[in-house]
Amino acid sequence: MAVHATRGRPVLDQDGSPTRDHPSGPLPKSRRKRRDPLWAKLTVAFGAVLVLTSGAGIAGTKWLVSSATNAVTQENLLGGNQKSATEGGGDIKGPIDILLMGVDARKRWAVDDLRSDTIIALHIPASHDQAYLVSIPRDTEMQVPAFPKAQYAGGTAKATEVFFHGAQNGGGWAGGAQLMAQTIKANTGMSFDGAAIIDFNGFKGVIDALKGVHMCVDQRVKSHHMQLVDGKPMYLAEARKASGTKKDIWYEVGCQDLEGWQALDYARQRYGLKNGDYDRQRHQQQLIKAIAKKASTSGVMTNPVKVNGLIKAAGDAFVLDTGNVPVADFIFGLKGVAANDMVLLRTNNGTFAGNSNGRETITPKSMEMYNAVKQDRLAQFVLANPDVIANEK
Repeated sequence: MAVHATRGRPVLDQDGSPTRDHPSGPLPKSRRKRRDPLWAKLTVAFGAVLVLTSGAGIAGTKWLVSSATNAVTQENLLGGNQKSATEGGGDIKGPIDILLMGVDARKRWAVDDLRSDTIIALHIPASHDQAYLVSIPRDTEMQVPAFPKAQYAGGTAKATEVFFHGAQNGGGWAGGAQLMAQTIKANTGMSFDGAAIIDFNGFKGVIDALKGVHMCVDQRVKSHHMQLVDGKPMYLAEARKASGTKKDIWYEVGCQDLEGWQALDYARQRYGLKNGDYDRQRHQQQLIKAIAKKASTSGVMTNPVKVNGLIKAAGDAFVLDTGNVPVADFIFGLKGVAANDMVLLRTNNGTFAGNSNGRETITPKSMEMYNAVKQDRLAQFVLANPDVIANEK
């Protein structure tokens, strides 16, 4: 019998509660520290919680920056692929582009057996008064450069597979991200100032620290990842082994408050949706915006105790790259950007554009959008092409 998603704490693995650790275990302290300042750790997915809500007034800024510096794991996610000075990189006064990659890292999965099913380019124009989220479809056919670090000879692959190839033979998460950045630049022209890997299981803690988020479900959809077992949500792999009364989890149309596990599970669904992965991309963008809005309207940002809890939760959810811009400068430089200024854009008109291989291609119009990101002309592009704006309900 189908039921609505109910409240409760998820049982995600047989060995205990949801993992928030890096799949290979916590990084040694020596690897957590890098010489460069940490601005990317406060960018959108986490920036949706901190940076983009800084205009609301952050309590104890010096303390906040210090706490964030110690909380979030850092890795060199771009390698030598950072945006060059001629492309406008390295300057907080210019446009800022961040590569966001989402992985589903559970305890039973090895560090080199992951794919990035979520690939989002965050673009903040030089005016620093807006933030755009542009998704790259997971099934896009990409020409992937050779990557000696992971002993990968190069070839043709889906976008979601690129991370996997870069993580092989010791490449790890950093290798997966570096190859992703190289590949996106080679195929779309977009380059980045920083990058973040979002561990969706850890991300649950961020939402729980905010006491849930408000989202509008636009299509009735059944969870293809979880079931309720005696009222407790479990991943299907564990639910199949468990005894007890099992019920499907359904997300019903309408605006509603969702707990962390519910919001993430809903944002992961693509089967049973009218436009499949495109609807999932839009729902994941909506989730990021919902987090930003909840943080900016719930009083979290002006309460040091709540901010501290948020930082600790975010430290379990993200691996981030850094630039040469001090954190405080980055925060105050973006104080004009707020949750309601975050625009969600859709690629390929929100529908599958396949080729003879059954993989996605990027339409000419979407390539124009990517080029507008590169040239910091996205506002003008959106004005001329309003249909690229995603419907948020």
